[in-house]
Formats: sequence, structure tokens, C-alpha cells
Amino acid sequence: MATKERKLISFDWAIKKILRSKANFEVLEGFLSELLFEEIKIMEILESESNKETKEDKFNRVDIKVKNSNEEIILIEIQYDRELDYLQRMLYATSKTIAEHIQEGKAYSEITRVIFCAILYFNFGEGDDYVYKGTTSFIGMHNNSVLKLNPKQAQLYKTDCVDKTFPQYYLIRVNNFNNLAKDSLDEWIYFLKNEEIKDDFKAKGLAKAKEVLDYLKCSETEKREYEKFKESLHDQASMYESTYVVGKMDGMKEGMRKES
Repeated sequence: MATKERKLISFDWAIKKILRSKANFEVLEGFLSELLFEEIKIMEILESESNKETKEDKFNRVDIKVKNSNEEIILIEIQYDRELDYLQRMLYATSKTIAEHIQEGKAYSEITRVIFCAILYFNFGEGDDYVYKGTTSFIGMHNNSVLKLNPKQAQLYKTDCVDKTFPQYYLIRVNNFNNLAKDSLDEWIYFLKNEEIKDDFKAKGLAKAKEVLDYLKCSETEKREYEKFKESLHDQASMYESTYVVGKMDGMKEGMRKES
């Protein structure tokens, strides 16, 4: 007889309330290691939008900014609301981070590399995959050759790949995931979508997540705050449906009426 999976706190609430503790860095390190295909060690949590909670605090976006052992800054952003200009938001966030973290008078070679990870719960773009990676490359217009760094540049930047000197972007389109976990990254995405971690999942960080995100271990106050947060997400989804979706349907009806 199959056992019922434990109820876990969602990843967005965990980022707001639980995973900022150094004792729980293992969870974020596991997620980032599986996504980036390299061992990630978080050194510190940096100031970000969701560090500052106000009465006007929005529930539709959660973000966290960390620095890893390679002195790279990684932004993780969870977004629920539909944004047509989300690509520009990503560009703005990475550009702002770069500007904030270069000291006055320092050479451009000391610009901090930024990695942006977006976990999206709305239908973004068109495509049949659920994880996309974006990099910057320079391709020859006449022979399609890829521009590389010369030996001195490679020594300066500690890499021979041009794309590794620019921001890197990862888009996880959670709604496109079909719930079939074929590898360790899929196990993480399964958790992001279903708030469940199956007993046979082996991805890095998930064992720790199962331990620290157990809903039953929360105090009554924490449970009330969490339920309020989840209720707010449902309210925003309903608001979106009653404005955008219904408005689109009304527009289609009006168009059909004019054509008839």
C-alpha cells in the first residue's frame, strides 16, 4: 500500500521564510547544482527585493540573491503573474545587479558574473520544452565561426568562452512539465510544481528540503501565515481570470458580432 506523501511548504514561501538561514543553504545549493550542472556552494545571501517586506508587499513575485564560492551572483526569481515584458525585467534585474556590485574606479574585467534563474508559473512564450538556457555568443556573419577569447583574455577572465563573461539565463516553465521525472533536475521541477518529494527522489538538496519544509513542523502562527500566502496566490489567479481571460473572451464575441 503506497504511503501518502508528506505535505511540504512551497518553494516560494520557503525562500521568503526558511531558506535564507545558513543552516538551510543545502536546499538552494542542491537546486542550483542540479540546474547549472556544477557544484554550487553558497557563501552569503545578498540584499534583494523580497528581503524588504512592507504593508504593500506583493505575493506574486519572490526573489533571492546569493553569492557563490566563485564570486558569482545568482538571482532566483519565482513569478506567478503574467508579464508580457518579462524578458526586459530579466535584463533590468541582471543589469542593475551588475551596476550595484562593481566598485567605483574598478576595471570592467572585475564585473561580477550574474546568473538569473526564473521559475515561472504562467504561460511564457512558445516552445515545447520546460527548461530553457540563454547565453550570449558572437557568431561570424560570413562563416558562422564562434568568437573566442585570446590567451591573455582567457587568463584575465579565467575562461576561454565569451558566453561565460556575460549574464546567463535559465527559464523554468513549471506549467509545461508533464510530471514525469526522468532525471534529478526533473525531480526538483516535480517538487516545484506539486509541492511533493517522492521517496525515491535522489536529487541534491531534496532530502534536506523534505526535512526543513515539512508543514507539520511549522508552528500555528507559521501555518496561518503560510495559508494566507497561498490564499493570496489563489485570489490573484482568480483576478487574472476575471480580467484578462474574460476580457479576451468578450473581445472575441464582439469581433464575431461585427463580422456577422
